Amino acid sequence: MATKSEKLFEQAQQVIPGGVNSPVRAFGQVGGTPVFMKSAQGAYLFDEDGNRYIDYINSWGPMILGHGHPEVVDAIREQATRAVSFGAPTELEVEMAKLVTSIVPGLEMVRFVNSGTEACMSAVRLARGYTNRTKIIKFEGHYHGHADSFLKKAGSGVATLGIKINAGIPSVVSEDTLVASFNDFDEIEKLINRYGNETAALIVEPVAGNMGCVPPKSGYLQHLRKLCDQYGIVLIFDEVMTGFRLALGGAQELFGVQADLMTFGKIIGGGLPVGAFGGKKEIMKRIAPLGDVYQAGTLSGNPLAMTAGLATLRHLKANPSIYKNIETKTQKLAEGINIVLKNKQIPFVINQLGSMISVHFCKNEVTDFKTASAGNNDTFKKFFHHLLKNGVYIPPSPFETWFIADALSEKDIEHTIQCVKDWK
Repeated sequence: MATKSEKLFEQAQQVIPGGVNSPVRAFGQVGGTPVFMKSAQGAYLFDEDGNRYIDYINSWGPMILGHGHPEVVDAIREQATRAVSFGAPTELEVEMAKLVTSIVPGLEMVRFVNSGTEACMSAVRLARGYTNRTKIIKFEGHYHGHADSFLKKAGSGVATLGIKINAGIPSVVSEDTLVASFNDFDEIEKLINRYGNETAALIVEPVAGNMGCVPPKSGYLQHLRKLCDQYGIVLIFDEVMTGFRLALGGAQELFGVQADLMTFGKIIGGGLPVGAFGGKKEIMKRIAPLGDVYQAGTLSGNPLAMTAGLATLRHLKANPSIYKNIETKTQKLAEGINIVLKNKQIPFVINQLGSMISVHFCKNEVTDFKTASAGNNDTFKKFFHHLLKNGVYIPPSPFETWFIADALSEKDIEHTIQCVKDWK
């Protein structure tokens, strides 16, 4: 007998391309039928068939406190009784802007949008307008959303689907996008020395999260800062994943490197759709209506998203021990899986930083997209489906990062490690 998920997926494919509204959800890398979720609470997801899963995706990052956190739910409920959208300024936007600019180093002004894609797209447009240059530099395997400029050698779902050339993207856009290998000091220096005077922006995930979790090598972010200063390039940190997750002040606080512009998403919406970009006041004043770089959005600063984000960030600010707690939990998970897989004598690498972690079934260290792509996908498929069958929900792609929530318990970690141990 077919499960509810199987029936829903069959229906979905008739009216939604591929049956999903974001490609990685289609289970294309692992095979099988996507699991359709019905509810969530704490560290757990519950599907349409009533099965419970320990959640290591956490909506791809924003549920840092866990699902259904009472402070967040109560705030959303209260705001919903007032209004769900205005299309006009609100005090909530001011409070959120004051909060994030007080938390993030160098964030002097901020503009709220509706997604990480929109934030990154807008930040690049702003950098081009500010510098009057056209080229941008990104890194192979880094995903900054699905705007045209970003899909050249992108990670995440593009890598999962094995798409090499993206239809619908004009060649001129591709020509203005330069790509380097992450963590390669010499390559980026040569690229910038050649094109630096034509380059508006360098955009980077300070910790890559879309080819698995790939931290920067020691001194690498500092190297980028120095090169950008040398050529007047706007350095953009894409902190959609790392912002407010690796530390309250994000990767900039953690690594002590100051970007010119930053992009955010995920956590600042508390689970609701949101994005933001901001940085130096001198640059941000070029955004309309103050300046000549246009950006707009009917639902930007949506009161529900602002309310959920404020509740989440205020809780994190009032409880700084959460960051140490979730890092400790992530380390215990990594150590436990490491011991089990070593005993199985399977080639693997575990990357972990803070509450971000990924497991790669390969022999060598994973430091860039090339090494991330060397993993054995057949092994990952078996690993994924074994965990799923035993109530552990990890990303359905080896190119995605696992995210740990504060709601995860020691018992959940022990169960996960045991499941890995039982894997044959």
